[in-house]
This record gives sequence, structure tokens and C-alpha cells, in this order.
Amino acid sequence: MMSSVNLAFQVMPKSAHGNTYEIVDKAIEVVQQSGVKYEVGAMETVMEGELNHLLEIVKQAQDACIGSGASEVMTHIKIHYRPAEGVTMDEKLQKYR
Repeated sequence: MMSSVNLAFQVMPKSAHGNTYEIVDKAIEVVQQSGVKYEVGAMETVMEGELNHLLEIVKQAQDACIGSGASEVMTHIKIHYRPAEGVTMDEKLQKYR
């Protein structure tokens, strides 16, 4: 079984038309429909799962931005990888909840 990673990403679409928040919403919809565990924050979205699957979701989110009118998308990605036992959002956030 593949170990779980945390992947945080932020899309920054460039668009001459419309509100970029609406374009970012389309990227978040991709994450919501993916079935992975995720949390949307004010500056980035964090997902939990298998690395290759999460990277594919990021690619789909970028495509959603382009499909929604962005001429280009800058994407920042952070990955927390621990191969032996995996990584969970809960272990990082439980003391704050």
C-alpha cells in the first residue's frame, strides 16, 4: 500500500475578464469532486492521499482554471512526504481543534 502524503497547492490564475475568485472556485470544485480528503484555506487547499493521484488532481485544477477563462495559471505546491508511515492532516491539526 502506498503511504499517504499531504499536498498543499495554490492556483493563481491570470485573466483579463471576470473575477479570479470565480476561476479559483472551479479549481476547488475539481478537488471537491475528486473524493480525496481535503481542506480549503484562505491561501491554499490541502489534500491527503497518494502522491501521483494528488498531482493529477492539481493538473485537472489547472485545466479547470484555463477552461474557465484564465490565460495562464501559476501554481505553488508543497508536499509533506513520510514514506514509512505516511502523513495525515489530523496529526498536524488535532491539537488546534
